[in-house]
Amino acid sequence: MLVLPNLFRLLRLTFFPVMTRIGLISDTHNYLDDAVFRHFEKVDEIWHAGDFGNPEIAEKLGSFKPIRGVYGNIDGEYIRKIFPEKLRFQCEGVSVYMKHIGGYPPRYNPATIKELWAKTPKLFIAGHSHILKIIYDEKLECLHMNPGAAGKEGWHKVRTLITFAIDGENMKDCNIIELGKR
Repeated sequence: MLVLPNLFRLLRLTFFPVMTRIGLISDTHNYLDDAVFRHFEKVDEIWHAGDFGNPEIAEKLGSFKPIRGVYGNIDGEYIRKIFPEKLRFQCEGVSVYMKHIGGYPPRYNPATIKELWAKTPKLFIAGHSHILKIIYDEKLECLHMNPGAAGKEGWHKVRTLITFAIDGENMKDCNIIELGKR
């Protein structure tokens, strides 16, 4: 279930600006480690960059914290009805663009590079590769984040997450979290 920040939070941000702490996850592929909840305990929102695997993953994350996300190439009809393929939104003063398959600087896929040049976000998030990357794209003046894979399916060696904060127009306090071997 897609849960957007509630009215109270929006009012609080408008009148009493505070940082928004984000837990970034991707490629769970039907597996959600209990440690995710411990690592995301202090986040305000969870962002999932696709390949949930099953509806229960989305429901567990969404019942824990507000969630934003996109569907991935393995996600079925249920997830695709709830989450879009692409998501553009504003978090505090940061424009965000998220999609599951997008590539990374400078190797974006053709569709993604057109979308990024047409409307460049301050933060571009992708999943799919199962490789954690945080790269600043000098040409686009855009930060790219891929949290790697938190699930056990795939060829990655270590399961990973990212936490970070958005404070006005700034992204800071980035933490790479290793959940252990897959």
